Amino acid sequence: MTTQTNTQLEVCETNCEHEEITSKLRELLQEEEIVGMAQIFKALSDPNRVKIAFLLDQGKELCVCDIAALLDCSVATASHHLRQLKSSHITKSRKEGKNVYYSLKDHHIQTLIAMTLEHQREKSDHE
Repeated sequence: MTTQTNTQLEVCETNCEHEEITSKLRELLQEEEIVGMAQIFKALSDPNRVKIAFLLDQGKELCVCDIAALLDCSVATASHHLRQLKSSHITKSRKEGKNVYYSLKDHHIQTLIAMTLEHQREKSDHE
């Protein structure tokens, strides 16, 4: 009996493109949209930025000082992460007096955070 490696089990043994499927899917690929989606995931690839997004989802709006306290980091570090999230259109900010408050940009980001958390909890339940 021959033992197959995991790689062999994950690769087609013959090269056959199903053109009726791939031609339709190829039309759906919009490079600009895909790049934008990748930028969102890249911005959320850091655990601290995911924490911030989660905290903003739960708290709705937090000032930079609150976020720094919750992450147990400096205000400068929190500001750095918030700038990255804002430049990726994940958060928005407003200034009130001497404080800057952040919130999630829109309901799409809230849905992304909620769905990702739900997926993670389901994954953990099945392990």
